[in-house]
Amino acid sequence: MAAMYLDALSFLEDERDAWRPFEALLGLSDEQLEQPVEAAHGWSGRQLMGHVAAWQEVALDVARELAVNETSPTAAKVSADWDERGGDVVNAEIDARWADRPLAEVRDEFRKIAGELRGYLTVVPESRWIKNAENQRTLAEETLDHYDDHQADLDAILVAARG
Repeated sequence: MAAMYLDALSFLEDERDAWRPFEALLGLSDEQLEQPVEAAHGWSGRQLMGHVAAWQEVALDVARELAVNETSPTAAKVSADWDERGGDVVNAEIDARWADRPLAEVRDEFRKIAGELRGYLTVVPESRWIKNAENQRTLAEETLDHYDDHQADLDAILVAARG
């Protein structure tokens, strides 16, 4: 069960701390990032980077909308798509979309998106995300909860890279 936050700073600090281990992927060579790792469901570091960054992009879009509106059409659309088509289909499309990007671009997006998201969240009124249980849950699902879901994948990829 996810924690419910009462203030933005606590959420942002926890998100930053939870994200920090994933930044180790940036220290891997291109060859290490491209290597599939059986213990990570066959994913490569590149795939994990793209997957996590793609869902951070969703959270960023939600934050952008909440910065100027009470609701987020993106949150509703993504949730409906997930319910209608299922996570396997949605995630496969994400994987395919990120596989087509040059690795340098994947690295750049991965490097910047979490910080951009945190920056946007600092301007979203707390009433629209911290004090709104549904929006808080959405943002936590795409960040904190998602990082936790993929911690074992990250660990396996980093162990494999050490050889």
